[in-house]
Amino acid sequence: MPADFLDRYSRGTTICHRLSARLKVVLTLAVIMLAMLLPSSLWPAEGCLLCLVFAAHTLAGIPLAYLVRRVMLILPLVVMTALAIPLSHGFQGGWETAFGVVMRSAVAFLAALWLVSTTPFERLLAAVCRLGMPRVFAALLAFVYRYVYVLFDELARMRTAQRARTFGSRVSRTRWTGAVQLVGTLIVRAIDRAERIHGAMSSRGWTGNFTTLD
Repeated sequence: MPADFLDRYSRGTTICHRLSARLKVVLTLAVIMLAMLLPSSLWPAEGCLLCLVFAAHTLAGIPLAYLVRRVMLILPLVVMTALAIPLSHGFQGGWETAFGVVMRSAVAFLAALWLVSTTPFERLLAAVCRLGMPRVFAALLAFVYRYVYVLFDELARMRTAQRARTFGSRVSRTRWTGAVQLVGTLIVRAIDRAERIHGAMSSRGWTGNFTTLD
């Protein structure tokens, strides 16, 4: 898994990247809250917010193809959730509300993606800590960010080993059984690695608080 998978464009030099991390957090939360508070009947305002977020991405130099790939990850889930609203009305109403759900979700996701794409993760954590987020929660996020790459690399190695032992079998039952065994082994290895990491950090004086040099 590439080391810049989550924040590939966060270390640019555009005006968006040079803004204060705390200011970007506040602006992002303000846009998300405004999108959530707007009534469904004001869908043109939602569209204006969406255009504003797209403009911010353009100003930050984030490629459109990157945005499309990220949006496609959540769009099916959002659309299925939104369709449940007109389905509950027998498809005789609720379409405006469903459209509002899709628009709000798109605005919130793209605003959060802009924040992550213009702010290095360590600066983002430091900013939210200064804004009042508990440092224990910040430490948990830091661990997740650091070791999610290790977890995916371990998964890639295990999948390679599994394909080598099964010769790339395409039988559905064999594939499902192998996938279940792979997930189980990955969980066991992750727990074992977490215990070893905790012991190593405790021996080095880890107190459970997230601290920064600045």
